[in-house]
Amino acid sequence: MTAGFWTDAALASTVADAAYIVAALLFILSLAGLSAHETARRGVAFGIAGMAIALASTVWVVAATGSLVPQGGFGLTLLAVAVLAGGAIGLWRARVVEMTGMPELIALLHSFVGLAAVLVGWNGHLAASELSGSLRDIHHAEVFIGVFIGGVTFTGSIVAFLKLSARIGSRPLMLPGKNALNIAALVLFVALTVWYVLVPGLGLLVAVTALALLLGWHLVASIGGGDMPVVVSMLNSYSGWAAAAAGFLLNNDLLIVTGALVGSSGAYLSYIMCRAMNRSFLSVIAGGFGIEAPRAGEEEQGEHRETDAASVATLLASASSVVITPGYGMAVAQAQYPVAKLAERLRARGVRVRFGIHPVAGRLPGHMNVLLAEAKVPYDIVLEMDEINDDLAATDVVLVIGANDTVNPAAAEDPGSPIAGMPVLRVWEAANVIVFKRSMASGYAGVQNPLFFRENTQMLFGDAKERVEDILRAL
Repeated sequence: MTAGFWTDAALASTVADAAYIVAALLFILSLAGLSAHETARRGVAFGIAGMAIALASTVWVVAATGSLVPQGGFGLTLLAVAVLAGGAIGLWRARVVEMTGMPELIALLHSFVGLAAVLVGWNGHLAASELSGSLRDIHHAEVFIGVFIGGVTFTGSIVAFLKLSARIGSRPLMLPGKNALNIAALVLFVALTVWYVLVPGLGLLVAVTALALLLGWHLVASIGGGDMPVVVSMLNSYSGWAAAAAGFLLNNDLLIVTGALVGSSGAYLSYIMCRAMNRSFLSVIAGGFGIEAPRAGEEEQGEHRETDAASVATLLASASSVVITPGYGMAVAQAQYPVAKLAERLRARGVRVRFGIHPVAGRLPGHMNVLLAEAKVPYDIVLEMDEINDDLAATDVVLVIGANDTVNPAAAEDPGSPIAGMPVLRVWEAANVIVFKRSMASGYAGVQNPLFFRENTQMLFGDAKERVEDILRAL
């Protein structure tokens, strides 16, 4: 094969376009595979293959066409450095991140996509354009909209990262007239877009960049901690649309297709999660959930009963059916392995054991499912909330391990609660409820849980992993 094959610009461009189509198809197969436990590994493999093809094709087309600073191959060197640096950082983070750190890591990765869209938009403005007429106007609109979406995604993701990593408080920011501020920002964006299309100017681009950064910060800062899983999903959607906008500016079909896939799937996931919480999507992004309602605050609502590991072991040994409802506390304690062993031990004794997973358990969609799969819990005993809720009344023992807001009876019984109307796991209907917690503190949404004071509830305080191991020893 001659050297000319690798440097033929027309051939490289044609092959790259074909490779992008293949990569896009692999990404679609990846999403399809990730929709079920049994095919998730295959879905990940499809995604890796698609990204590898996309990167290799991009490197080849850059090398052949000299589309990045062609003098002396400097552009190819820059690209190689960027790919190697990004790959090294990504590999390092993937190896060291704990499952409890996945939500904030994903939020941070979304911010990179938003920042890239802003930079691509600015480049589209600064680079000389040969377009004229309506095509030029469309190009200007793409630049402006891409910068706006990217800016909102960037600062919104940064705030989500800070909240999820507990670097700032999870309570919602309540500025006077916050909804009016959001609407005014959107109206101003539309007006600036029309102005920029008619008379492009650097000042307008600076203005919309600042507006987008402020709006992104305000949107997510106004959302309470209980909505963080939806926020991560929503930002995932924003990052997809930002990538699609960058694809239009760069005339890159793969970015357009991939961005549309991520944007639409993220939006649909956000919709599903909002339905699971009985909230409208608009109320979530406007910060409607997590607002403190008039109530007793953090004051306890009665007397709670404490228990110990030996007593719980005795209770479990005499039970015929057990349901385990995990939450973020299980992830923090890394208790999934002893919990899986406990389930295996009880099943060996003839006890019917199942797991009940709330759609927004943890701080990331599917967080608990991944943890349980990691601990080799059989898929067939891991059930969603709608599949397990009607069986809880006939359950002997429910173990609530690190969950709080998703098992809060106030959602069903207290119209004045901030989480009123949110579907929850009705664990209080079981004969006995054991709640694993470090303290009597409220959950991430800042809402007190009356479950702790029910007559059929006992509190098992301490580190969840240590308490489960104590129960295993007692069994």
